[in-house]
Amino acid sequence: MANRSAPMFEQVEGQPVSRRDELLAIAAGLMADFGFAGVTVDDIGAAAGISGPALYHHFDSKEAMLGEMLVRISESLLAKGKAIEAAQGLAEGEDRLLALIEMHVDFAVDNQSLITVHFRDLVHTSNGDRRRVRDLQNAYVDIWVRVLAGTDTEWAASKAARAAVHAVLGLINSTPHSGRARRDDMVPLLRSMSAAALAAARSVPH
Repeated sequence: MANRSAPMFEQVEGQPVSRRDELLAIAAGLMADFGFAGVTVDDIGAAAGISGPALYHHFDSKEAMLGEMLVRISESLLAKGKAIEAAQGLAEGEDRLLALIEMHVDFAVDNQSLITVHFRDLVHTSNGDRRRVRDLQNAYVDIWVRVLAGTDTEWAASKAARAAVHAVLGLINSTPHSGRARRDDMVPLLRSMSAAALAAARSVPH
C-alpha cells in the first residue's frame, strides 16, 4: 500500500521520533489514501514492519489511533494559535493575523493526509474524542476571530466574523485538492489569498 507521511508526527527540533508518533504518521498516511474503513490493523502493522497485533502494545484499537491523531493535531494548532495571540514581539492586528495565516498554511501544506483524515473520518472516532476535537477547534477559531476583529468586540461576537474565519480556514485546508502544485507555489498563493479574503471581510459594513 502507498502511504503519505504526516510531518506533525515526525521529528521535531532534533528530538528522536517516538515509536508512537511513527505509528500515528503511518496510520494517517494509510487512512488518507484508503479511508478508515479501508485500512486494517494488519495493514498499519505491515507498513510499520510489525505484526498487526503488536500495535495493541501502543494503542487500544484502530479507533483509538484515529482519535489520538485528530485530538493531537487540534491541540497543536490551538497551542500555536495561543502563542501567536500572546506573542510580545508582534504588533496588534495585522501582524498577528498574518502570523496565524502563515502558521496554518504551513500546517495545511505539510499535513495533507491529516486534513483528509479529519474531514472524512472524524465520524469514526469515539464520542469523547469527537467532542474534544470540536471543542479544541472552536477555541482555535475563537483566537482567529479575536485577532481578526481586534478592538471591535461587537463584530468579534457576530456570526459574520466567525463565518469569515471558517471560510478562510476552509480555503487553506483545501490543500488535499491542490493536485500536483508545488509547495513553493502553494504557500505564497494560500497566504496571499487568505490575507486578501480576511481584509475583504473586514471591509464589509457591519
